[in-house]
Amino acid sequence: MDSNGLIARNVQRFRGERQMSMGELAKRANLSKQTLSKIEQGVGNPTVETIDAIAEALDVPLRRLVTEWGTRVFIVRASEGTWAGKPGGATKVLDQIYGSGYVRTSLTRLRAADDAELLRTPDSTGTLIHAYVIAGRVRVGPANELTDLDTGDFVQFPSDVPHVLTALSAEATVHIVTTMPQVPQFGPLTDETT
Repeated sequence: MDSNGLIARNVQRFRGERQMSMGELAKRANLSKQTLSKIEQGVGNPTVETIDAIAEALDVPLRRLVTEWGTRVFIVRASEGTWAGKPGGATKVLDQIYGSGYVRTSLTRLRAADDAELLRTPDSTGTLIHAYVIAGRVRVGPANELTDLDTGDFVQFPSDVPHVLTALSAEATVHIVTTMPQVPQFGPLTDETT
């Protein structure tokens, strides 16, 4: 993730929403206009204190300047990106978003293997997989609740338990969105919470 670009987009967005000139924001944040201009161009290297001063001048929490708010247009061409090999196939990550959690969007190419039901290790607590089959047939889901899907089928399932994602046809392509909460949704009970 390009943090300078993220901060630049958010400062521009919130300044524009408030119909504030660059000079006015620089004055309120006690910064030079040149410093603010570099930050908005994504070429500055602002300190946490500088980002905090800008957030205060914009009257937004600091986290709003360091969280993607879905305001950008982001394109990955078919020829871009790298396929990373894994047992039984390969994955190309398309995007990752941080903020109230972690979201990874990827394409996965699967090949039928001798061990057709390759067990995958659990992800962190609360993680979900949202899978759409683009081509082929697959078997997916928690190890104790497997589902066979055809092209065009969609499934969502918890991946914080041992799970399977494997091809039933010679090859398959699956669009996967993995959502992982920033803070675990469940935790061990303690004496204080019982």
